[in-house]
Amino acid sequence: MSVQNGKIGKVYLIPTTLGDMPPLEVLPISIKQTIEKLDHYVVENEKTARHFIKKISPRKSQPSLKLFVLNKFTEAAEIPSFLNPCLEGFDVGILSEAGCPGIADPGAAVVKIAHDKNIQVVPLVGPSSILLALMASGMNGQNFAFNGYLPIDGSERKKYIKGLERKSKEDNQSQVFIETPYRNNKMLEELIKTLAPSTRICVAADITLPTEYIKTKTAINWKRENVDLHKRPAIFIIQA
Repeated sequence: MSVQNGKIGKVYLIPTTLGDMPPLEVLPISIKQTIEKLDHYVVENEKTARHFIKKISPRKSQPSLKLFVLNKFTEAAEIPSFLNPCLEGFDVGILSEAGCPGIADPGAAVVKIAHDKNIQVVPLVGPSSILLALMASGMNGQNFAFNGYLPIDGSERKKYIKGLERKSKEDNQSQVFIETPYRNNKMLEELIKTLAPSTRICVAADITLPTEYIKTKTAINWKRENVDLHKRPAIFIIQA
């Protein structure tokens, strides 16, 4: 999808699946069509990105792909160069490891630079675990906040959870956050112990996968629920 006549290329934000699913079961055909036309990508992990591209477009030439890796080890000074292909007339795709680029995802840094350079940004339709969880939670979808990861330290985390609960009650706001998958069970235990009995907790795990699990209960009722969330990608939402 190169842009001719001296025009600047575009940046396409390309959602991926939220787990190991056939891509076209959860992604629109426009994702496949875009990937088949692009050769330049910004990705978190080269191996998994190549696997995804091959899965959605088996005939695409892998040697022709030019991948720029963006993760926690990438130097900030290196990131602007990822958009050089746009300045040469080629479109660039940003691929997340899971879900939508730019949402709880390092791709936002590239998008910011694209706007600074007056490069057109094109978001494509695909699954966002945050929005899908909120849709299914029964909580306030008019007023919500995504808080990323909570503090790791026990006392600090407890204080933070109580603060989110207080804000939720004062502003009638759903509070959304995530945890490292191997600490999910501990997170749910802490929420049950820390929150008021009547505060609602939604747990949304393995969204869009065959093992999908989404339930909303009050903190006191979660005590009666037996669920293993270990190493399962999950979103947590609370509302007082």
